[in-house]
Amino acid sequence: MSMQEPPIISQLWQGVLTLTLNRPGQFNALSEEVLTALQQALESAAADESLRCVVLAAEGRAFCAGHDLKQMQANRDHGYYLRLFQQCGGVMQTIVGFPVPVIAKVQGIATAAGCQLVASCDLAVAADTARFAVSGINVGLFCSTPAVALSRNVGAKKAFEMLLTGDFISAEQAAEQGLINRVAPEQELDAAVDALVGSICEKSPVAVRTGKAMFHRQRGMALPDAYDFAAATMADNMMAEDVHEGIDAFMNKRRPVWKGR
Repeated sequence: MSMQEPPIISQLWQGVLTLTLNRPGQFNALSEEVLTALQQALESAAADESLRCVVLAAEGRAFCAGHDLKQMQANRDHGYYLRLFQQCGGVMQTIVGFPVPVIAKVQGIATAAGCQLVASCDLAVAADTARFAVSGINVGLFCSTPAVALSRNVGAKKAFEMLLTGDFISAEQAAEQGLINRVAPEQELDAAVDALVGSICEKSPVAVRTGKAMFHRQRGMALPDAYDFAAATMADNMMAEDVHEGIDAFMNKRRPVWKGR
């Protein structure tokens, strides 16, 4: 990548924003610059009410190899490391809190913070050749921040095994464990992502945005609180024009025309 090429490529088309990691020569490692660019791209897009979905993709053979180890070795300072890991955690939380679904399109390996990135996305589709690991343990570093996202996707015992061994799992295993949603042949990855995006974009924008915010918030609640919150959310959602339109369309056997409000 030349100095002029951006670390993130942003493309918007018909309500779908594609953010592409653009450091293929460095296996799309999450340098400070990449994290900053990704955070800025997400923050800039968040206010776009016409946005329906975000796809997070990558150039080259790897999806993301985690943090930039060369950059980390060049800055051996506790304060630097704390800021870096907090910055990375901030990006992951921005993805979780983003108003519309974020889909990881995984064409290659996703390791350490790269696996964290996949786990932080709402949905993930991977090529059958993709592999996943949290491999910091192999260089003496327990992947503590990736563990936060991983353990919220994968069962505790499997997640801890991955964290302790650093072993790779296949795309099929990742789907079985809940890290990703779908696996597609490598040459059909684009079509598989497009199909998922298309399905989401067919739905009411109000319902999708309501659903994303509600789903993540209720996961941290006790069961009674979650049901109270869900009931209030559904009552509010029922007042949307899109719900009236959707029910009327269903009863009259026609396609709904969403108003987005």
